[in-house]
Amino acid sequence: MGKTFWFTVITQLVCSGDGDIPIYIKAVSGNEVDSKKFGEIAVEYQKRIQVDSLIVADSALYTESNIKLMSSLKWLTRVPLTIKSAKNLVMSLAESEFVKSEKAGYSYAEKKITYGDIEQRWLIVQSQDRKKSDLKKLSKRIEKALTNTQSKLKNLSQEKFACAADARKELTKISKEFKYHQVENIEVIEKSPKIKEENQSKYYQILATVVENKDTIEQEMSSAGRFIIATNVLSEKELSKDKMLSEYKAQQSCERGFSFLKNPLFLADSIFLKSPERIEALAMIMGLCLLVYTLAQREIRAALKSLNYTVKNQLGKAINNPTMRWIFQCFQSVHLVTFQGKREFYNLTSEMKYILLFLPEACRNYYRYIS
Repeated sequence: MGKTFWFTVITQLVCSGDGDIPIYIKAVSGNEVDSKKFGEIAVEYQKRIQVDSLIVADSALYTESNIKLMSSLKWLTRVPLTIKSAKNLVMSLAESEFVKSEKAGYSYAEKKITYGDIEQRWLIVQSQDRKKSDLKKLSKRIEKALTNTQSKLKNLSQEKFACAADARKELTKISKEFKYHQVENIEVIEKSPKIKEENQSKYYQILATVVENKDTIEQEMSSAGRFIIATNVLSEKELSKDKMLSEYKAQQSCERGFSFLKNPLFLADSIFLKSPERIEALAMIMGLCLLVYTLAQREIRAALKSLNYTVKNQLGKAINNPTMRWIFQCFQSVHLVTFQGKREFYNLTSEMKYILLFLPEACRNYYRYIS
């Protein structure tokens, strides 16, 4: 009887900032830790494709070992706020230190930092939309924490302690769990047992009131909507602050690529192959599919924008940036029919012919429609 082996696969993907074009794809074991491999991926990519490029990634790339490994590369990445100096900087910067970005709704402040023995520029960014969202979430967390704190203090006030010290000790213990609140007006009350319990000795109970921890709350309010992006490109002329922000925001192209690869329509959510080599081969085919898809999408978007034309989306709204998935759906009703030696296309509407005008000549030839 044959054996069945189960293992997970990680797909490493590098995309261009222009049109989400996949440049590098590799399948590796799911047992590998992403953050430890990101630096190696960037170095290997640069060796294979020797171009003067800027590596843009999210915070998983930003570790001391990775940025040392990439010392010869140009990189731009988000700084995780798990780094103490980053968290302190986000919380401590005054609003007056931020200047408005050319990108609407953003402002920033720049600091020169050395981390992992690498000199770099940190751009502390503040997003107005994200600030509103963060403050709303913070308000809900504070409200939930208050309910939890009041419940714990109520339960504590009903407990009986052998001495006042034990009561205070227990209050100190649970107080350490409070993040947004603190206790004050602490009072330890000595009580005597009721007559029917006169064989028992005196006991102590504790009372306290809850107030907001203003220092903690103010710090989180100050850091709301803020994040840090870092680069080892020290020249402002080579990479301006606004360019840093726009390049970082554009790195969602990889996420869109992963979304394409993980789409259930690809039928690849579960892979039943007998060897790692076959899985690698499938990953390459999936990468080629993504390449064709993104090239076609970039082609039609570029054509529409250059000619200042639009097509209708699913809701009938005129747009100049359709997804290729929608374009494919538009052509689903077309049928190629062969009858008495003749081949004809049916259901090729005027709207479809209009879309074909913005696609390469090979596409128009395929549908036998030449403008």
